[in-house]
Amino acid sequence: MHISDILRRHRPAISFEFFPPKSEAMSQELFSTIQQLIPLKPAYVSVTYGAGGSTRELTHDLVVRLHRETHLSIVSHLTCVGSSRREILRILQRYDEQGIHNIMALRGDRARQEHAPRAEDGFRYACELVAFIKHHFPHMGIGVAGFPEGHPETPNRLKEIEHLKTKVDAGADYLCTQLFFDNRDLYDFCERCELAGIHIPIVAGIMPITSRKSMKRMGELALGARFPGKLLRALANAEDDAQAEKIGINWATEQVLDLLDQNIPGVHLYTLNKSKASLQIHAALNIQSFDMLVR
Repeated sequence: MHISDILRRHRPAISFEFFPPKSEAMSQELFSTIQQLIPLKPAYVSVTYGAGGSTRELTHDLVVRLHRETHLSIVSHLTCVGSSRREILRILQRYDEQGIHNIMALRGDRARQEHAPRAEDGFRYACELVAFIKHHFPHMGIGVAGFPEGHPETPNRLKEIEHLKTKVDAGADYLCTQLFFDNRDLYDFCERCELAGIHIPIVAGIMPITSRKSMKRMGELALGARFPGKLLRALANAEDDAQAEKIGINWATEQVLDLLDQNIPGVHLYTLNKSKASLQIHAALNIQSFDMLVR
């Protein structure tokens, strides 16, 4: 089932994101996390693609394993960085053969892209990748990224929405946002999308802060991320990382509660391969999880 169909039929749709482990120990830890989150019956889970395509095979292996060993609906990330059209086609054919039909199509980190060998016939923008997937695999569902706080490389917000519209027009079925900490940014983003004629489901990406160190890391990963003063003050006054984690999880929980109250189609929790924050947030929502959907 396409993720867009899941989002339209089931609300609230809570989903999780994981990244591929780089060692056997990390793999065991990840599957322990997944086993703890499966009882929550997520709408779907996604698996990221390393910067510059550095975890391509690890991503594929994890996606296939999850598909085989669980009943979860799986979304595999795929980026333009460092891959030719032939390589992308081969990756998509492998997924199609395995029965994996949901892809998150991303351009990838341009900073990494500058240091990666550029394929002569590769894709420059995500909209080209979306169109390519739709042309060769029209039965696949495609998600794309959105930036509630604005794309870090496109300060002109009007142009930013134009670029997003090209991805939608190319065949994107739904949109999942970059992390944000002020829901007003998302609601403004949704309104601007509607005005631009973008009417696909928009999923809110939420990443709970688990320590002051993790907050700094988020700022590096999500260039331009804005941390509200109220949140910064609370974290600055935290006695230790345990209290900082509690503050971060409580903040994310309040965000999710408000998002669901405003009928946002779905919330995608960036887990960092840990279960604690997601379990606590889900428990606070006091919602009736729907039965896991058959693929």
